[in-house]
This record gives sequence, C-alpha cells and structure tokens, in this order.
Amino acid sequence: MPRRKKKEPDIVTALQGDFKLFLQALWEQLDLPSPTRAQYAIADYLQNGPKRLQIQAFRGVGKSWITGAFVLWTLFNDPERKIMIISASKERADNMSIFLQKLIIETPWLSHLQPKSDDSRWSRISFDVNCSPHQAPSVKSVGITGQLTGSRADLMILDDIEVPGNSMTELMREKLLQLCTEAESILTPKSDSRIMYLGTPQTTFTVYRKLAERNYRPFVWPSRYPRKGTLTKYDGLLAPQIQEDLDSGAEEWDVTDPDRFDNEDLLEREASMGRSNYMLQFQLDTSLSDAAKFPLKMSDLVVTSVNPSTAPENCIWCSDPANLIKDLPTVGLPGDYFYSPMQLQGEWTPYTETICSVDPSGRGTDETAAAFISQKNGFLYLHEMRAYRDGYSDSTLLDILRGCKKFNVTKLVIETNFGDGLVCELFKKHLQQTKQAIDVEEVRANVRKEDRIIDALEPILNQHKLICDRSVIEWDYSSNKDSAPEERLQYMLFYQMSRMCREKGAVKHDDRLDCLAQGVKYFTDAMSISAQEQINLRKRDEWNDILEQFLDDPQSSANHMVMGMTLEQRKEARGKEGKKVVSTWV
Repeated sequence: MPRRKKKEPDIVTALQGDFKLFLQALWEQLDLPSPTRAQYAIADYLQNGPKRLQIQAFRGVGKSWITGAFVLWTLFNDPERKIMIISASKERADNMSIFLQKLIIETPWLSHLQPKSDDSRWSRISFDVNCSPHQAPSVKSVGITGQLTGSRADLMILDDIEVPGNSMTELMREKLLQLCTEAESILTPKSDSRIMYLGTPQTTFTVYRKLAERNYRPFVWPSRYPRKGTLTKYDGLLAPQIQEDLDSGAEEWDVTDPDRFDNEDLLEREASMGRSNYMLQFQLDTSLSDAAKFPLKMSDLVVTSVNPSTAPENCIWCSDPANLIKDLPTVGLPGDYFYSPMQLQGEWTPYTETICSVDPSGRGTDETAAAFISQKNGFLYLHEMRAYRDGYSDSTLLDILRGCKKFNVTKLVIETNFGDGLVCELFKKHLQQTKQAIDVEEVRANVRKEDRIIDALEPILNQHKLICDRSVIEWDYSSNKDSAPEERLQYMLFYQMSRMCREKGAVKHDDRLDCLAQGVKYFTDAMSISAQEQINLRKRDEWNDILEQFLDDPQSSANHMVMGMTLEQRKEARGKEGKKVVSTWV
C-alpha cells in the first residue's frame, strides 16, 4: 500500500488561513511587541479587501512592514505567485526585498520557501522562492520611475509612491498618475490577481484621491477620531472599526490606537509639524476648507508693544474675547483677528540675538523687504518691517543699516537667489563705510516658495511663539497709500500671510511674507542646533544598549536594528523596564 501523506499540522493550516495570526507569529519571531489594533485592522483589510484597494493610515503605523509580511503570507500559501513591489525610489523597494529575504532565511517555519536550485534568482532586485521555474521572479522590486513595462505580476504592491519630491507640482502629480496607469497593465488577468496602494497623503491634491475615483477602494485610519463636523470629509471611507467606534459613542479627537501613539506624542507632533501637515499625514484629511487651505492665522500671533532691547521670560497667549484687539486694522480672512497676550511673566532681560532678514529684489513691482527680529527663550519678536520699491539702491541699503543700528542687530541674513550674491557684497561695502560690526550670512532657497513659507511660519504660529509689535500692523496697513486699494492689499504683509496656501502662485506679491519666513527659519534652525547636544547624549545611550544586547543575544539585536526600533522598544521587547507606550518601531 502506498504511504499515506502526513497530515499537515494544525498550526500551519491556521497560519495559512488567517493573516492576522501569521502577522502575530512573525512579530514574535522578530521579538517585536504584539501588533496593535490598527495593525490588525490593516492586516484584515489586506486579506479580505477588494481586488483593487488602497490603505491610508497615519504615518508611523507600520503599514509598509505589515504589507511586507502579507507578501510572505501570500507565498506561504502559494509559492507559485508572482509579486512586484513598487516604491517611490528603487532603494526603498530594494530594502523591502532584502527584509523579506532575511525573514525567509531566519524564520524556521518559512525556511521551506528558500530556493533549492542553484539557478534560482536571489538578489536585492529580485528573488525566487521554492517554486517551479518561471521567466518572472517570485518577488521583484522596482522604483516607480524604473522599467515597469515587460513585467508581469499576480500581486502588485505600490508602497508610498507619493513623496514630497515627486508630488509638489500639478505636473509632477500628473506624471505620477500616468505611471500608476502603466502599473495597471502589468497585473496578470487572473480572478485572484490584486493591486494594492498604501501610503500617506503629501499634499491636499494627493494622487490617492484620484485613485479613489478610479475604483481603488480606500481604507482610512486616522490617528484620532474625527470631530463630528468633519466626518463628511472622509466620504464614508473610514475604516469599519473606526466607524463602529464612532457609532458606539467614541469621544471625538480621542486617540484611535494608543498602543502606537499616545495623546502627548500626537500633540508634540502637531506642534512641530504644523496643523496642515498634521491633518494630512496623521488625520488623512485632504479636504480644502479655508481653515486647512490657509494655515497662517492672524489669531495665532501675539500682538503687543515690543521693547527694542529687552523682553520678559515668558509670554502667555489666550484667545479670550477680553484679549481681542479692536483698534487695529485687520485684512485677514473673515473672523480672524489679532489678540494681545494674556500675561507677560518673569524678569525683563536683553534678547539673546537680533537679526535683520533681507529679501532683495530688482526695480519694478516687487519689493525689497527687511524684517528686524529678536529671539529670547524660544520666543521671536518682530520689531519692525521695511519695504522699498527701488531695488537695492544705496539709499535702501543705508536705510536698512540704520534700522540695524536702532535695534542692535548682530547679523544680516540675506537671500542670494536674486543677484547671485551681489547684494551681500554691496552690504559689506556699506558696513565698512559706516563702521558697523555686523556679520553677513547668505541663504539660498531651493524649495518651492509657498511650501517654504508655510513650513517656516506655521509651527511657530501654532505654538504662539511669534510676537509682533503693534507698529508693524499700523505701518503695514498704511503703506503704499498712493496705490489703488486692490493693489495696496496685495503688498500688505498680513494680507499675504492670511492668503498664503500651498498652491503655486497663491499670492501675487509675497516679498514681505517671504522676508519674515526667512528670518523665522534662521532662528528655528539655530534653536534646533542648540538641542543637538541632547540628541548626542541619547544616541550614546542607544549605542551602549545595542552593544549590551549584542553581547547577550546577537540574533535579537540584529532583528531589532533591521526594524529600526527605538531604545525603549528594544528594552520592552527584552522584558526590561521602558516606556509603557510603544511610540515608533519602523
């Protein structure tokens, strides 16, 4: 009698039938904490979702690695499947391929997938598993701009194909959508063939919205439960688990996955990223309401009389109606007003540093703008702003230097995109003639203007760290009196600020706003450098922990390094004392 085939173990059958169980087992193999609720929900959608789908989940949830595990689960069920991984860059796609190969080699219950033939492919570009010989590899990695034509795949995974570098302009986004169309033609015409997009929106005009219109059903998991008034923005595409929680009475703005990010962590990220970026990357809100479209609010400023030489230790902002300033002209959006500080605390002492930010221009309709800004205790003080229509004439440069003397400026920060450094040389000549000891620092902008301005100003405004002298608002409103009213508005600093958005050419004239953003960025960069010492201390602690773990358990140490785990996460995985909440493991 022929030998009966050995019955497959129940555990293998269970792993093949349930991707969530497979994911949990794989995480245990890597000494990782158990998957969170959001990660299990993503796993369930990957297994049971439609043929064409997309996953939009808050940044840092680990969707890329979950999808990598899904690739292995697919091959675990059927080694004959052909899979293609496409990322924004070839390097990122290759890193995923290398990670999958490592798991196949080191995971005992995946080792049978290793190819038995010496002729099998096994490289970072493509590799085979233990399957029948075929022209196409089992797994192939490629960048979105790489050679896609000529390939075939049963499962296509497009992982974070939208990044800032390829989606800043409408032309870039159109090109990206065309590449997505080409990817569709690679999919084999089988009933179980699937194509999956996963990523986080980078702009309000994200390609993921267009893909939803092309029948790629989104699965949206935000970091917080949306507020009731914003539910319509998601068009009924929220993850079923999120919708069930809301129907059961979940509190709006509560954290949806506290095992991933707690409330304090999310508040810190929102403060550092700015509201608009946070709403995009953590709330997956791509709507274009005025509140989101125009992120720079007049109400976030602190308006008071700024002393030219000293400042208090702390300035407390509050939007209480009692602090509303009614005697200053406002040109912001309806309902957006100026507020005075609720309280100025501490001893008044000299500023840490005072600079003059200069944005030069040629003669014509543009302005040469100069902003005088001081810094103390993380607060920025805007003393005065000046603007000129005669380019960089001697009278203009000398007037700026008189302002530098008035406010005891120690550094001139000058944009060199215009004139290729000529303005800096002219300033240096006048500094020698006037015998002023002021450093001159050149800065060059290489990011699109609208993004550069918002990224510099939004975080500092959200934290109410920019304090503006009342005289700046009065001067700004009364400037260019001889021009027509509609033209005057376009040159006003606060009109430019309130109408600035990420659309190209959002504001016709932005010289004053660009000058202010340049000065603010100088200080925020400097403050981040001052925190470098703390970063270095943390890195030394992490390095010492890596050495200790490597001596105790080399294999676990290697796995944790591959996954990019933090110090606290490594300690938690080893059962040592660490933070209760796992913040980032990818």
